[in-house]
Amino acid sequence: MTHSTHGPVLHHLGKTKLELGPVVTDGGPWSSGKTEDGILWLVLDHGESALNTVSREVIEGLSTELDHIEKDMPRAIVIRSGKPAGFAAGADISGFDAMGDEGAVDLLRQGHAVLDRLAALNCPTICIVHGAALGAGFEIALACDWRIAVEGASFGFPEVQLGLHPGLGGTFRLPALIDPTEAMTLMLTGKTAHTKKAKQLGIADIVTEERHIAAAVAAVVDGKIDRDGPGLKARAFGFETARNLAARQMRSKTEKKAPKAHYPAPHALIDLWEMHGDDPEAMQNAEIESFAQLLDTDTSKNLRRVFFLRQALKDDARGDDGISHLHVIGAGAMGAEIAAWAAIKGKTVTLGDLDLDPLGKAIKQARDICKDAHLNSQETRDALDRLMPDPKGYGIARADLVIEAGPETADVKEKIYAGLKGRMKESALLASNTSSLKLTTLRDAAPNAAQFAGLHFFNPVSKMQLVEIIHHDSTDDDVIRRLTAFCGSIDRLPVRLADYPGFLVNRALTPYLMEAMVLMDEGVPKEVIDSAAIAFGMPLGPVALSDQVGLDVCLHVAESLKDNLDKPMPEISARLREKVEAGETGKKAGQGFYSWSHGTPKPDASGGPDDLTDRLILPMLDACVECLRNGVAHDVDDIDGAMIFATGFAPFRGGPMHYARSRGYAAIQDRLKELETEYGPRFRPDPGWKGL
Repeated sequence: MTHSTHGPVLHHLGKTKLELGPVVTDGGPWSSGKTEDGILWLVLDHGESALNTVSREVIEGLSTELDHIEKDMPRAIVIRSGKPAGFAAGADISGFDAMGDEGAVDLLRQGHAVLDRLAALNCPTICIVHGAALGAGFEIALACDWRIAVEGASFGFPEVQLGLHPGLGGTFRLPALIDPTEAMTLMLTGKTAHTKKAKQLGIADIVTEERHIAAAVAAVVDGKIDRDGPGLKARAFGFETARNLAARQMRSKTEKKAPKAHYPAPHALIDLWEMHGDDPEAMQNAEIESFAQLLDTDTSKNLRRVFFLRQALKDDARGDDGISHLHVIGAGAMGAEIAAWAAIKGKTVTLGDLDLDPLGKAIKQARDICKDAHLNSQETRDALDRLMPDPKGYGIARADLVIEAGPETADVKEKIYAGLKGRMKESALLASNTSSLKLTTLRDAAPNAAQFAGLHFFNPVSKMQLVEIIHHDSTDDDVIRRLTAFCGSIDRLPVRLADYPGFLVNRALTPYLMEAMVLMDEGVPKEVIDSAAIAFGMPLGPVALSDQVGLDVCLHVAESLKDNLDKPMPEISARLREKVEAGETGKKAGQGFYSWSHGTPKPDASGGPDDLTDRLILPMLDACVECLRNGVAHDVDDIDGAMIFATGFAPFRGGPMHYARSRGYAAIQDRLKELETEYGPRFRPDPGWKGL
């Protein structure tokens, strides 16, 4: 452990000045130093990534620091991150498989022992959190006596997204700190408590700005900060009867959103709390055993696979995009979202449209997106300052990238491209947000075919992470690289694809949606169809999803694919055409196959034909194999990542191709042949199955 006699100093890292105290870097994950008033500052700065992860090395390093601290107890200890991006993103997921090999229970017990030592220190311990404190990072903060949150900080337990629950003491430390039902809600849902919410719940004792950190620390150490102890409600849950009742209610709600058969972790957490909520020591032992068991479940293994799929897409997006100014053409729903999100993420954006009315709506929509993204007032002002309505298109001449988000017709898009000739910078890129038109039909109209590509965002852009990057046979490789990096710079997940009817996601999704229409024509109720898909693991059934996408969009994509594929598509339902002609286009109109006046429909019905689920899901898998065979996607990982992050394909199954592998390629081919015999050639297995 290193020490300094100097007073606290501000370390300038990037654009953020962090109060790190008198810390001397010693090369390990932890650095430390003591001030003249006896306060020890302990700083975590692990690895080369922007945010700390809590690895075995971090825990062992903390144990070493505690060895020194226990021999020479300081007046107080301040723990914080040395990384400007935040405190810690959670555990190092890459080590989870090794935990299984080496004995997860033993490793977890070692980690608990270290945090127990931190919690038992005979001096005040203060954790300062800026940015995110998630998972194991949050558990380190909970092992401290006090938590000071810098404006913008957030706390959460996202372990349920990995098929797990907290594993380093979170299951008993958080319910002991705040209202146990609020604590359980955070752990069961994986939701994040941002600064204001964290203070209201009692997670954060102080919320302040970075420049006031030293004063806040002094106030805590000098005993000037008061806080409430556990309330009446928390004490009530010390009684088994109260926990039994609350646990039953939690199970009922959890089963609706995360069925135990697919997602065992939240149900295991409820069991832990119900049985041991009045005994922290028993809860700790049960948490360790339960976490180790969950590590070995198929759900957790598949959800960890999803985590790495996301990471691979992120890694592909690293690099300099050379794009500081974006011009978006078309202020409709998609164009407005693209423009707002890019501005929020730091791009200068001009938004063009021939009509002033949608431009005004776009600015209002941008403000709402800022609110949903938890931007503070200054950040919102900055984002809106970067977003400029541009009805005359002056921004075209300055833009490094122009995104066309006009109507989904080739004629309109070609007219837009014709109007760009001679106006764009020579180095500027042009991308279309088309969802179904092949780029080869549009490229000749573009000012420069080599610098023209597809950037297919999904609606709403602020929520949907995936972007399909489409190249045609004339697209320059560096254009695709820059567009991929652009997606990374605005915090989206890019997948590189070749030009193909429907690209990947719409090619795979459309037969799923259209088969649902065929089933309705056969008399199967929409609620039964959607319930079957949800039971399989889809976030929405195909009928509700069609409404959400827009029935007019579904019809357009289906007609486009029907005319451009070798394989037959399901017949386009007459009732789909009737709905579109009547203006009942789904959620955006308030009425489609469902009424949306009371929010997202939640069907709960059973029955239907025995082959219902296979008729919906297997055509999706078959289309993915077709795309793989035709080189649309690079590999099965790209397909699985795209389908999970664009459609929500049952994450606990690891993606459509992973599900196909686990079910058996030969078994799926045989099943498709059975369906082909009964329902026709739209179920004919793609030749690509034989090569898997």
